[in-house]
Amino acid sequence: MQVAVPWRDRRRRATSTLMLVMTGVATALTVLPLILILFHLLRAGVTALNVNFFTELPVPPGQLGGGMANGIVGTGVLVLLAAVLGLPIAIGAGIFLAEAGDSRLANAIRFIADVMNGIPSIVIGIFVWAWVVLSMGGFSALAGGIALAVMLIPMVTRTTEEMVRLVPRELREGGLALGLTRWRTTLGVVLPAARAGILTGVLVALARISGETAPLLFTAFGSPFRDWRLDEPIAALPLQIFQYAISPYDDWHRQAWAGSLVLIGFVLIVSLAARLLIRSPYRSR
Repeated sequence: MQVAVPWRDRRRRATSTLMLVMTGVATALTVLPLILILFHLLRAGVTALNVNFFTELPVPPGQLGGGMANGIVGTGVLVLLAAVLGLPIAIGAGIFLAEAGDSRLANAIRFIADVMNGIPSIVIGIFVWAWVVLSMGGFSALAGGIALAVMLIPMVTRTTEEMVRLVPRELREGGLALGLTRWRTTLGVVLPAARAGILTGVLVALARISGETAPLLFTAFGSPFRDWRLDEPIAALPLQIFQYAISPYDDWHRQAWAGSLVLIGFVLIVSLAARLLIRSPYRSR
């Protein structure tokens, strides 16, 4: 004998199914742009990827061949410089905000960090140009690193604060109960517990700034050579992609797509690494 399903239960099941379908459609619409971008980059740029692309310098305009070795090296230098300049400040500020609570100074720093997160990158580039480039008398890798560090600091600051706050209070109380001072408890107990989460925020922020173009137009400026000096203009992959994309040469267009593919590949790898780290944010390593 078949039992009739009440009308209310049928309505609930129908509503649940509809919500699941709508959620799936929303997920597909969210992922679809990324899939289309990756597909187009692979189709347009994979033909220009070869050993020369990663090892050779750009050729004069109009000639075929060459590569973006200078841009790849320059991007690495700029990101490393931004990390060296910005991460100590950002992580230290994040720890202070987490430990200071809702004091006036902490609230002011939070407000400034949130405002800085919303400032367009081109405005940061103009600011660094006015204060650093003009003072140094020219474009330089140092100015580009400072511009990226200014973008890095507020992102990592807020992430560090949230990760430190998520550490269970019992760990802090345990350190204090053992006779540790507050600062030693923070450095020896809290930070190791939040290390994976902080590192995740750092990786995401580094991936974010590695694709910036606007602030580098006013600071690093670009260079056709593989430069290492911090007081000279330096190439960057986003700058070369921009320059090649607006050029009238088909071969440069192909290399611009290839450079975009390399850049987004780097961002994807860093994002995957961040996702792996965030699975266990409090596990000591």
